[in-house]
Amino acid sequence: MQRTFASYTERTAFERPLTSGVAYAVRVLHYEREQFEKQQGWIIKRMDTLEQNPVHKNDYAVEELEPSPLQEEYAPVIFAQDTISHVISVDMLSGKEDRDNVLRARESGKGVLTAPFRLLKSNRLGVILTFAVYKRYLPSNATPNERLQATNGYLGGVFDVESLVEKLLEQLASKESVIVNVYDTTNHTHPIAMYGSNISGDVFNHVSTLNFGDPFRKHEMHCRFKQKPPLPWAAIYTSSGILVIALLVGHIFYATVNRIAKVEDDYHEMMELKKRAEAADVAKSQFLATVSHEIRTPMNGVLGMMHMLMDTDLDVTQQEYVRTAQESGKALVSLINEVLDQAKIEFGKLELEAVLFDIRSILDDVLSLFSDKSQGKGVELAAYVSDQVPKLLIGDPGRFRQIITNLMGNSIKFTDKGHIFVTIHLVEEIVHSIEVDNESNPENTLSGFPVVKSCLSWKGFKAFSQEGPLGSFSSTSSDLINLIVSVEDTGDGIPRESQPLIFTPFMQVGSSISRKHGGTGIGLSISKCLVGLMNGEIGFASEPKTGSTFTFTAVFANGLLSSNECKIPQINDQSKPASSEFEGMNALVIDPRPIRAKVSQYHIQRLGIHVEKVSDLNQGLSTINKGNAVINMVLIEQEVWYRDSSMSSHFFDSTRKVNHGFPPKLFILVNSSNSSKTSSVMSDVDNPTIITKPLRASMLAASLQREMNVRNKRTLNRDLQNLSLSHLLVGRKILIVDDNGVNRAVAAGALKKYGADVVCVSSGKDAISSLKPPHQFDACFMDIQMPEMDGFEATGRIREMEQNVNREASINWHVPILAMTADVIQATHEKCLRCGMDGYVSKPFEAEQLYREVSRFFLSS
Repeated sequence: MQRTFASYTERTAFERPLTSGVAYAVRVLHYEREQFEKQQGWIIKRMDTLEQNPVHKNDYAVEELEPSPLQEEYAPVIFAQDTISHVISVDMLSGKEDRDNVLRARESGKGVLTAPFRLLKSNRLGVILTFAVYKRYLPSNATPNERLQATNGYLGGVFDVESLVEKLLEQLASKESVIVNVYDTTNHTHPIAMYGSNISGDVFNHVSTLNFGDPFRKHEMHCRFKQKPPLPWAAIYTSSGILVIALLVGHIFYATVNRIAKVEDDYHEMMELKKRAEAADVAKSQFLATVSHEIRTPMNGVLGMMHMLMDTDLDVTQQEYVRTAQESGKALVSLINEVLDQAKIEFGKLELEAVLFDIRSILDDVLSLFSDKSQGKGVELAAYVSDQVPKLLIGDPGRFRQIITNLMGNSIKFTDKGHIFVTIHLVEEIVHSIEVDNESNPENTLSGFPVVKSCLSWKGFKAFSQEGPLGSFSSTSSDLINLIVSVEDTGDGIPRESQPLIFTPFMQVGSSISRKHGGTGIGLSISKCLVGLMNGEIGFASEPKTGSTFTFTAVFANGLLSSNECKIPQINDQSKPASSEFEGMNALVIDPRPIRAKVSQYHIQRLGIHVEKVSDLNQGLSTINKGNAVINMVLIEQEVWYRDSSMSSHFFDSTRKVNHGFPPKLFILVNSSNSSKTSSVMSDVDNPTIITKPLRASMLAASLQREMNVRNKRTLNRDLQNLSLSHLLVGRKILIVDDNGVNRAVAAGALKKYGADVVCVSSGKDAISSLKPPHQFDACFMDIQMPEMDGFEATGRIREMEQNVNREASINWHVPILAMTADVIQATHEKCLRCGMDGYVSKPFEAEQLYREVSRFFLSS
């Protein structure tokens, strides 16, 4: 604010040519002094004029001033024009002249002048014109007490009297010698000389009264020639000539007073507008938080029940259905949140969290979300993550998923043939090998359809320029991971005339797009903002009738290096593939397209399986018969299998007759299970097993487990974790506080599953009654947004009760209180801890997070 004040007063100084500077002092009561000084970072100083301490005449320094003495209130200067910035921190109520001036200005509501005194630092005689600044509008007949209560601070203008008169005389008298003396005659028996020296003996002396805008103070001007003037100056002898000078001095000074008054009014108006803007900002924030909570409340019930259903005894197909329903529910919340996110962007309230996450699992979840649509269209959907990308990253998984979902959602809308392909690499991988397979052969793509060159989509990125931060990417910042993500499709492409507006909110390619394909038209603008928050860039390349490629960069922390510092690890257990049961196995992928074969290899290797690749069935038979390694499974691309039925039959029969070990299991990789060829294969028990794309680790693992008779160790691990939670929670009495009945049922069901004794209440007041010491509860799960009394206030009162009991009885009551929240904003988490909560769990409960939080309190006991 000081910089703004100084800049404004400097730019408008031409409107106040006679002032040396303008300053603002704030009213501070004695009990506020300590906190005020901590906030400002300096001590309120006593005004030290040259009359009081002549030592500072030549070396004035504000830091050498003594602290202001103790008094009922203070008026320290907090803003000042650069010309008088040395007065910042000086208490205007600690000097006699200024104190009287400030008190008169406050009581009258008008501008008042000080008596003349030597100005700080300059040692020149001057005066200060002071106005009181009030918190609200006051009528002209307001009482002194009303003005005192409404006072917010004081605006002062400094006048160097000597400079003021000299400037005037330069204009009026040219080089002639006119002697002018100005006096403060408020005390007529002891006038104070403000300008000029007392030289007597001249008969030509005229006295005029000056009006400087403060009726309390009286001023006179005495004018005379130093010697007898020539004829052109005879008019000076007359009283009218002297009056002209007096009126000009008074007019200029009075005009300056009015200008300062206008500045004071403008400042008052600016502060009022600032308060209104801050109030509106708070209201908007509260609205966003409330709407966000109200939207998530019913969805949390749906997702919570799905999560509980997932823990029941379901077969593989049912698990996939439930997982898809879960992801669809999350997608619905995300869709509604797009509108809220756009509002947050406009209000400057969009924040990112920093949690541990598995980027490959995030990608699997997004693929699951669009798998039905891609299969229905016959469009191949695939994802690939480079081996160089760490398994765990620290960043905002929800926002990263949102960007991918927005880009893939657009691709799936406008693509009816070919493929949609998501790739993730390290930036330095691309930089150190700027070569793309499909540039040498346009048909060497995932589906064989031509695509837009990916390099065009990141053309101009700073990461790839000479001036960009490339050097830090590859060497100095090993704890930072710089990703480049591309979403490639073979859809309709974007018309060239629409491309410049593609990131504009609510803009769509054509007026019929929203009717045909749906959508809000703000997904890309939100994505661009999110990419910016991730210290990245986003771009695209598109050709009509060929397709589009969107590429963005994002910076994350390396989770493998920083996991100990991460406060909120969140790994979705449902998306983690069970790799250990497949380790040591060998797979053969038969696919003539190198890129597609590489994608299949990537997903299979995630399960711990060694993979070899060949391009046709003959090469496949040769590899199997070599016997260098036992091939446990063969995954064949559908176009290879259906191309030549006789060759396929020969391959099938030959693999049944291998003379070493067991024959390999055969799997056909298809884009859609609805085609007639796929149906015929599935109806024949002797034919290979169908695996429908897109490939994801969890889906692939489930299919292989079923056919290879391998036990699902992930289910075993989940059972072990449930046993651990049961050990911690069995018999524990836990209070759940939530105003929503569905949320109470979900939370109670999740905790009762582990043997907890659960009691539910619906308000903060009921929670206070239930947790009044002494009580039998071992922990409390508290919703943070409830009517009448929210979780923050309820927790504060509970902690206050506990402190009172602990002081009186010398015991240590402290029930663990965990916030139940769907709000992932970091500021909300910090507020939970500040009000006395011990932690927080997301809604709906995740077993891993629940175990981590309750173990902190119950393991020791």
